[in-house]
Amino acid sequence: MVTPKALRQPMSLRFGSAAFLAAWCFIAAFPIFWIAVMSFKTPVDAFAANPLDVVFGPETRARGNGLSVIDILAGLAMLFLAARLAMRWLPRMVARYSPPGLSVVGWIIGSLAFGIGFIVVFFVILPPILDVVNGMTGPLGAPVIGLTAEHYEAVWVENDFWRNFVNSLIVTTGVVTVSLTVGTLAGYGLARSGSTLAFWILIVALIFRALPHSVLVAGYLPVFINSAEMLRPILGENAPTLYGQPLAVIAVLVSINQPFTIWMLRSFFQNIPAELDEAARVDGCTHFQAFRWVIMPVMWPGVITTGLFSFLLAYNDFLVTSLLLDAQNQTMVPAIAGYFNRETTTTDQVEAVAAAVSITAPLFLLVMVFQRQIVSGLTAGAVKG
Repeated sequence: MVTPKALRQPMSLRFGSAAFLAAWCFIAAFPIFWIAVMSFKTPVDAFAANPLDVVFGPETRARGNGLSVIDILAGLAMLFLAARLAMRWLPRMVARYSPPGLSVVGWIIGSLAFGIGFIVVFFVILPPILDVVNGMTGPLGAPVIGLTAEHYEAVWVENDFWRNFVNSLIVTTGVVTVSLTVGTLAGYGLARSGSTLAFWILIVALIFRALPHSVLVAGYLPVFINSAEMLRPILGENAPTLYGQPLAVIAVLVSINQPFTIWMLRSFFQNIPAELDEAARVDGCTHFQAFRWVIMPVMWPGVITTGLFSFLLAYNDFLVTSLLLDAQNQTMVPAIAGYFNRETTTTDQVEAVAAAVSITAPLFLLVMVFQRQIVSGLTAGAVKG
């Protein structure tokens, strides 16, 4: 399709837009790329004054740790294949094998299986094979870029960072599950209600969302601290103290996040014609059956998009988790802050960087797997026929 000449942008505007976009991408992506490179080097290379030493890692390579040309090509091919499988093969498999009406469960199981399979293949199966190939290829098998995973091993194994990952998984799963369950039901009800009460409920929710997080934490804190005495008449002497437990963080983050999910899901439901509900009711469905079997299959892109924002709130939260969780139950973000606060040597600093890089991997995997649903959810309702 040829754009009419009158509607074409001038060359200066196109060049300026492209230059601005390229500069923004570079500024946004460079810190992530640079700390990722630093995390795989020895401290001498990671903090070298020469940027080429940071990239190629001569000290790391001198210790016998590095990647050959064959390693680099095989790794890039593996990453490309994994991205293609995540974007094309995984959605088809989930759609084919998910039980009817349980596609979310299928996506959760499929994503976990894909992530575990990638880790096993990339970090367990592939390295021994490449070691054998490198030994047989002479100069091509010699390291050209220094690389070591010792800092990740120290973070995840020696410092038990995996416990922080499990705590983050518990908190994010709880927040997303509760927020989406309540948000879909409330958003559907408010979207189909024409009463003024629905309008005022939304206004109150918006005001509640605007409150500073510290206000909510301060309000909940006495309840969590005294929860054992409050629950003792019901649960007896074994009544738990909620302070320091992930359940307390889930309750506060759901309170913070719920108004946003209700507003966002209500807007998605409003873009679905009410005639679908009426047709389902004529066919004999109850209100809930119409919601469950007719409306929700159309709503999945909006639900996944809203779930992504809920996930990011819980996953990246620092204030609530640092105030309400003890050291044993900390999530990853406060734990990383602790790494940077207690570092004393350059090795500790590189380990802190490795921990910071670690928390970005699930985000990239999540966006890569759900990219189509996220794009369709963000553009839903932008154009109405």
